[in-house]
Amino acid sequence: MAATMTIHMSLLFTILAVISSLLAVESGDTNHIYWPCSDTTVQRSDGFTFAIAFASRTAFFFNNNNSLQLSPCDSRLALSNQGSQISVFRPKVDEISLLTINTSSFSPDNYGGYMVAFAGRKYAARSLPAFVANSTYTVTSFTLVLEFKKGRLQNLYWKRDGCAKCTGNNNFVCLNNQDCAIRTSNCKNHGGSVDCSLGIQLAFSGTDKHFAVLNSWYEVENLRQYSLFGLYANLRDSLTSQYSKIF
Repeated sequence: MAATMTIHMSLLFTILAVISSLLAVESGDTNHIYWPCSDTTVQRSDGFTFAIAFASRTAFFFNNNNSLQLSPCDSRLALSNQGSQISVFRPKVDEISLLTINTSSFSPDNYGGYMVAFAGRKYAARSLPAFVANSTYTVTSFTLVLEFKKGRLQNLYWKRDGCAKCTGNNNFVCLNNQDCAIRTSNCKNHGGSVDCSLGIQLAFSGTDKHFAVLNSWYEVENLRQYSLFGLYANLRDSLTSQYSKIF
């Protein structure tokens, strides 16, 4: 365990030792770094480990004026003292993936309502904080792009479509002209009937360590006019299915 990683990991669905034992034998995976707070370079079809931390927006900043955002791997944030939670993922490089976080026993609004995606230590990269939920609204659909240069992660950023997929749908509210949200009171984890589990569509851009171009983000851009939900049959009961397949 990296000394700087202080986030409490008792919740959510991945233990790194399990990831290591299950994926080390996967063919074509040359990346044997499984801890998100370690540095690595990757090629296409490698596994790549990154994580998402849940906390309040201000918890991700080191100074009082919120101008210096640190990686959740940095112990100066002391996220564990603020009740933050973490989820760890290992997608394949340059494959379009749909990541899910089951909220049946986890309410993001109880842990600050914002999330930051991150990976790396010396070459730490982190996304800007993205709003997930508060007592009034919950956002369930996100697109995250991992940008690499020569196989090393440079940036993680959230892509938004300006509420294009929920305009005119009374089941959703458009927040800040960028996120489609549902009322939190309608979510199952708050007594409602809708499964508000988070869905994160993941894509890659840039180049791998062999200078091969990562194309999955461009594929996602081309597919944004269609529903990608049919590719993920095991999520048919998610919010996407219940409300007009907004992916």
